[in-house]
Amino acid sequence: MSEPNILVDIDARGIARLSLNRPAVRNAFDDRLIADLTAALGRLESDGAVRAVVLTGSGESFSAGGDLNWMRRMAGYGEAENLADARALALLLRRLNELAKPTLARVNGAAFAGGLGLVCCCDIAVAAAEAVFSVSEVRLGLVPATISPYVVAAIGARAARRYFLTGERFSATEAQRIGLVHEVVARAELDGAMENILAAILAGGGGAQARSKRLIAEVQDRVVGESVMALTARAIAEARASAEAREGLAAFFEKRKPGWAR
Repeated sequence: MSEPNILVDIDARGIARLSLNRPAVRNAFDDRLIADLTAALGRLESDGAVRAVVLTGSGESFSAGGDLNWMRRMAGYGEAENLADARALALLLRRLNELAKPTLARVNGAAFAGGLGLVCCCDIAVAAAEAVFSVSEVRLGLVPATISPYVVAAIGARAARRYFLTGERFSATEAQRIGLVHEVVARAELDGAMENILAAILAGGGGAQARSKRLIAEVQDRVVGESVMALTARAIAEARASAEAREGLAAFFEKRKPGWAR
């Protein structure tokens, strides 16, 4: 029996760990892994007990991006099949990017091409100092198409102009400098750094976190006019009236932890 493409583990706190599980090919993904990861994210999003999702890779790599044998096979397919296959990856990236739970990338090793795109779709990214990154598509005559909105949002157009066009490999330190990852730590300290962030996440209300995440997408790059003012006023008014806010405020004044705290 073959190993599953995705390993899923949920601990008692509601932290779900998703591990890309093709270490023999550096966790490169094909159509089967894309489908499995999309389905796993859907299940975790609908599970009310899940508070956060950590994405990582089995073995020494995070993800090398698209499996070359899969891409070579797709090159021989017709236009309709290629579009359907590309759309499946685009849907996976959007699902991860918009997941109504905090998402963390535990970048334990190399993250290339689509693997780098997965990092950009996570809310928070922590990388091992040994991790290496590359938007490598042009080296194969390809383009970083489906990942481009998320990568540009993470690193900005200026950095994208360099790394999209050169396909250069760059370090975890450079990844932090351009905004791709939030923290860089020694590999031995990676889990500890993740636990510090998860502890902070577990101190917040899950509903408020989901709404805050959606709010970023709603206000990003918009002029603060009447429509944005109305949107933000409604967001805080609805939050104040929520059961979660009532519990949070009561816990503060009663000097206790709110019911959701772990």
